[in-house]
Amino acid sequence: MSKETTARPMGRRGHGPMGGGRPVVKAKDFSGTMKKLIRFMKPYYPLILIAVVFATIATILNIAGPKILGKATTELAEGFIKIVQNKGTIDFDYILKIIVILIGIYILSGLLSYVMSIMMATITQKTAYQLRRDISEKIDRMPFKYFDSTSHGDVLSRITNDVDTLQTSMSQSLSQIVTSVVSIIGYPIMMLTISWQMTLMALCIIPLSLILVSQVVKHSQKYFKRQQQYLSDVNGHVEEMYSGHIVMKAFNGEERSVQEFNEHNDHLYETAWKSQFLSGLMMPITQFVGNLGYVGVCILGGWLAANGSVTIGDIQAFIQYVRSFNQPISQLAQVMNMLQSTAAAAERVFEFLEEEEEIPETSNPVEIFDEHGNTDIKGQVTFENVHFGYTEDKTIINNFSMYIKPGKKIAIVGPTGAGKTTIVKLLMRFYELNSGSIYIDGIKTTDMRRRDLRDLFGMVLQDAWLFNGTIMENLRYGKLDATDEEVIRAADAAYVDHFIRTLDHGYDTVINEESSNISQGQKQLLTIARAFLSDPKILILDEATSSVDTRTEVLIQKGMEKLMENRTSFVIAHRLSTIRDADLILVMKDGDIVEAGSHEELMKADGFYTKLYNSQFEEE
Repeated sequence: MSKETTARPMGRRGHGPMGGGRPVVKAKDFSGTMKKLIRFMKPYYPLILIAVVFATIATILNIAGPKILGKATTELAEGFIKIVQNKGTIDFDYILKIIVILIGIYILSGLLSYVMSIMMATITQKTAYQLRRDISEKIDRMPFKYFDSTSHGDVLSRITNDVDTLQTSMSQSLSQIVTSVVSIIGYPIMMLTISWQMTLMALCIIPLSLILVSQVVKHSQKYFKRQQQYLSDVNGHVEEMYSGHIVMKAFNGEERSVQEFNEHNDHLYETAWKSQFLSGLMMPITQFVGNLGYVGVCILGGWLAANGSVTIGDIQAFIQYVRSFNQPISQLAQVMNMLQSTAAAAERVFEFLEEEEEIPETSNPVEIFDEHGNTDIKGQVTFENVHFGYTEDKTIINNFSMYIKPGKKIAIVGPTGAGKTTIVKLLMRFYELNSGSIYIDGIKTTDMRRRDLRDLFGMVLQDAWLFNGTIMENLRYGKLDATDEEVIRAADAAYVDHFIRTLDHGYDTVINEESSNISQGQKQLLTIARAFLSDPKILILDEATSSVDTRTEVLIQKGMEKLMENRTSFVIAHRLSTIRDADLILVMKDGDIVEAGSHEELMKADGFYTKLYNSQFEEE
C-alpha cells in the first residue's frame, strides 16, 4: 500500500459541476440500463432459472386450484338438487378426495414459493454485494481529477442509496414478474376451458388497462431519475455541512446552510411527490378497469348458467379467475413502477462504474523491489520537460526540468497557485503528465507500478489524516506488518512517544472519527512517526508546520529534520524561515521555475525570492 499520509478532502459546492442546483437530466435509457443489469447478473443465471421454474410451477398449481374446487362446488350443488328432488344424495367421498388433492396442491405450491423466495433473496443480495464491491474497487482505479470535480455525497449516494434502492426493488420485482406473467397467461387458458364467451368479456378490458398504465409509466419515468439525483444532492450537502460544521458555525453560515438544504429538499420533495403520485395511480386504474370486466362477466355468466351452457362450479371458478386475473395485472403495474426505481438507481451505479479510469499500468514494469521488499533506489529525481494542466485549456506547469541528487533537501516556494503542490502530485503519479517525463534513479515513473512508485514515498501534509482507531493502528498504517517495537521506535524518533505514554491508555488510546480528542500538533507528530515507520526513500513535506504553535513547531521541525536525514526530501512551505538550510530552493511562479539556488545565493540575487522573503517579514 502507499506509504503516504494524506488529507481527506471535503466536497466543494457552488463551482462547476457541483454547483447548487443540479440541472434537470433527460429521461434515462430504460431498456439499455436494464440490459446492462441483466448482463451483470449473468453469474446467477442458473439460480434465476431454477427460481423461475419453481415460481412457474407454484403459480400453475395455484391457477389449477379454482377449477378443481369448482368440481366440488358442482357436486354440492347437483347433490343438493338431487336431495330436493329425492333422486340421490351428495357424494361426500368425491368431495373429500378433491379437498385432499387441493390441500396437497397448495402445500406443494407454498413450498415451491418459499424456496423460490429464498433464491430470489440470495440473487438480489449477491447482486448488491457485487455492485458494492465493484464500486469500491472502481474507486481505487479512478483518477484524482474525478474526485476533484465530484462531491463526496454524490459518490456515497451511489454506493448506499442507489444500491439499496436497486436491491429492494429487485427483491420485490423479480418474483412478481414471473408469477404475474405466468398468471396472465395461465388464467385466460383456464378461463377458455370454461367458456370462451366469458373469457372474451374478461379479456376485452386488458388493452384499455395497458394503455392507461403505459401512459402513467411514461410520465413517471423521468421523475424517478430526478428523485435519485436530488437525493444525492441532499446527502452531499448534509455530508459537507457535517464535515465542515466548525467552519460553518464560525462564519455564521447556518442560515445559508439551511437555505441551501431547503432548496435541495424542496427539489427532492417535488420530484418524489410527483413520482409517487403517478405510480400510485396505476393500482386504482387497473382495479377500476378490472371491476368493469368483472361486472360484465357476472351478467354473462348468469345468462349462460340459465341456458345450461356452464355449471355452477364453473361459474364460481371463472369468477375466481376473473378476480384473480386483476391481481397479476395490478402486480405487473406495480412491477413496472419498481422497475423505474431499479433502472434509475442502476443507471447511476453503471454510470459510475463506466467512468474513465486511470491509465493502465505498463505491461512490463521495472521491478524496483526484491521478494523481501528491499530496494536499491537511492532517491535521485529528474524532471525532464514536464508540462501539465488540470484542464486542457490551462497549463500550470510549463517545461519544468530539474536534476536532484539523492539525499538532498529541496524546498519549493512561491505564491499560491504557482504549482508547488502540483509538482509532488505529479511526482507520485496522482496525475498523468501532458508531456515530458519524471525519472527516479534513471527509471521512468511510468515504467513502474504505481504501487511500487508510491512505496518509495512518505508524505506529511498540513491537514494530518488519522482514522478512527487506536494510536498503534494509526501508526502501523505506514507499515502494516510492523511489530509493536518498531512502531514505538518510530514514535520515539518523531518525539511523540512521551506524549503517547502520558495518555490514559497509551498506544491503545482510540482516536475518534474526527481526530478531535488530540491536538493538531499531536496529530502532525503522529503522521511524522508514521512516515518514520514506513522508512521511505523520498519524503514530501507539504505545509507540515503551518497550523501549529511555535513550541510544537520546533518539536515537529526536530522530528522532520531527523526524518529527512539521508533522504531525498521535497519541502513545500510558506514560512520561508523554515527552509533556509535547504540544499536547493526552487522558486516557482505561474508554473515556471523562475529562480533556483541556496538561500544565500537567492538573497544575493535580489530577485523574486528576495521579495517573497522580505514581504513575509514585513507582514509579520
